[in-house]
Amino acid sequence: MTQALTTREPLLTGRFIALVVAELAYFTADGMAILAVPLLVTGPLDGSAFGAGLAFGAFAASALVARPVVGRLCDRWGRLPLLTGGAGLAALGLVLTAYADSLAAVIGLRLLLGVGEAAFFVALLAALVDLAPPDRLGEAVSYNSLGLYLGITLGPPLGEVLLHTAGFTALWWAAALLAVLALAFAQLVGETRDAAATDEPGGLIHVPAIAPSLGFLTSVVAMGGFLAFAALHARESGVPNPSLPLVVYGGTVVLGRVAFARYVDRVAPLRLGSAALGVMGLGLCVLWVVPTPAGVLIGSAVTALGVVFSTPAFFSAIFSTAGPATRGAASATASIALDLGLAGGPLLVGVLAGGLGLSGAFAVCAAVTALGMAWTWALSQRG
Repeated sequence: MTQALTTREPLLTGRFIALVVAELAYFTADGMAILAVPLLVTGPLDGSAFGAGLAFGAFAASALVARPVVGRLCDRWGRLPLLTGGAGLAALGLVLTAYADSLAAVIGLRLLLGVGEAAFFVALLAALVDLAPPDRLGEAVSYNSLGLYLGITLGPPLGEVLLHTAGFTALWWAAALLAVLALAFAQLVGETRDAAATDEPGGLIHVPAIAPSLGFLTSVVAMGGFLAFAALHARESGVPNPSLPLVVYGGTVVLGRVAFARYVDRVAPLRLGSAALGVMGLGLCVLWVVPTPAGVLIGSAVTALGVVFSTPAFFSAIFSTAGPATRGAASATASIALDLGLAGGPLLVGVLAGGLGLSGAFAVCAAVTALGMAWTWALSQRG
């Protein structure tokens, strides 16, 4: 056992750490924009909540459309041009947003930022798989995902401080500088694509990755529904601080990803993904059946425990279907599932909450995870 551990390929290399820092910088800038866009549209631009939603939707729409294209370019040109190009587009869009004087201008810039995010994130996932030892991919995803989680978590409060102390222009410039920092660290990562694979580019969609991506999609639908409505459910259930379940969720995911990172590769990815969906479903059932402060917090923690393992498991399964020449396409396929789930989860819960109430809507999310668990287990049995 000791000899096996000492001969493992290293994971936390300088290039891997640079990739994590690039992701942290990029998504901190993204988190700042998440806070600032609705405040900008409904404040200085005197727009409506509908206009703010339209600006957000523009970002998601262009990112979704661009992902298959940038995935193919990632396989043809390599990871570095897409990493640096995506970060550069983000920096440009964020700076120009500081001077946007109409809703139309903001929407146009959000479309640009969506393309930048698609390029950066698809290339980042492909580079991550290039750098990770094959038998430590789940561990690599666990560590790398902290950059996204921490960035999205730190970005809004950082943006709020800048907004109150220096105004919108300073906020957008600071976000742009973070995108430039992401670009600089991407340069330190360098090109990761295997040069021997240059004549075998992937397609727009990596077909073998579709089946595990469907399992991943169900986990993201449930996660998106929880994130969108956990605070409202907490308030209805008598939790003194409605943000507390989100704090419990985020803390559990971050601590769990660190604590269990070295163990996720010891279980077959699809079996681990199926088990993770089962744990998520259990947490969502607690939210449904026990609408009390204790039930909300316990349900949030159990749901988060499932999320600790779901993303590393499904990414390992998805990328096990792809070689060096098709990782960009596999990355695009996985990130499309991520987009659809994060959009579809809140939509599903929002529609159902009108008739079933929030507790009943979480029950439907639990049913989604049950379907995903059955699908993923069946895939695992097929090998």
